[in-house]
Amino acid sequence: MVLVLAATVMAATPTGATTLRTPEACAASLDCPASELGGFSASQRLAFVRLVESTQLPHIVPGAAPWRNIEGVLEMFRDRDVLVPGDWTSIVDSSILEGVERGTALALKLSQDTFGNPGSALWASYLEQLRDGQLTQRGVHDAAWSRAEQASTDHGVAVAAAVGMKPSGRQWRFYEFTELYRWTLRNEPTVLLALAGPLVSPRIRELRVPFLTWFTDVSNDVPAYHGSALAWSLSEPDPVQGANDAVALLLAYLPNLFDDFQRDVGG
Repeated sequence: MVLVLAATVMAATPTGATTLRTPEACAASLDCPASELGGFSASQRLAFVRLVESTQLPHIVPGAAPWRNIEGVLEMFRDRDVLVPGDWTSIVDSSILEGVERGTALALKLSQDTFGNPGSALWASYLEQLRDGQLTQRGVHDAAWSRAEQASTDHGVAVAAAVGMKPSGRQWRFYEFTELYRWTLRNEPTVLLALAGPLVSPRIRELRVPFLTWFTDVSNDVPAYHGSALAWSLSEPDPVQGANDAVALLLAYLPNLFDDFQRDVGG
């Protein structure tokens, strides 16, 4: 399946993609594959996600905005001119968007086709659980969200590898930050313990619970925007000096993220 999708990606590189639908059309039909979404600019991808949230999600979970986090990353991509259609980051990101799109279509019972993206079914399950009131506990909610995005992300990495596309060092270090975020959503008790440790400043230790609540709020684009902008800025050179585990990465980014938290909440 990955090889089939890889062939589709190769056929939809900027030189070959001549009939892309608009973000409005894709949000309305919910059937644009990753190869088509991958031809969008960051601004078009942002418009697409917002349209899915505003026009399709009200039929499932009125008032929900579960992809504001994704919006924040796309806002950073737009402002920093990060995305190049067809490159490694673009392929991975388009797989994330495809999972969101097809998960929404599945939850709406429009189709049973996942487009081969394992995140699609997980996003559908997430939306259905959200609709049915099964994700009211924050830790349960965040873990379900993370698993869905993780599956689509991993799929995008596999598709990129299948077409021989490798990330630059900077792209990979930025990707590690996104991995840190998803890991944090699945391991919030562990993160709270790390934030209470001796390597953390007293001020952060004091406010570790509201800080973590802010950082992991997927319905708020501000933490995602600031976090991804910080990660992109620091990803060249390696900001963590070879740190190879999630807690070390978190501690490396922590002082700057905490400053953004205080500015955002007025602390």
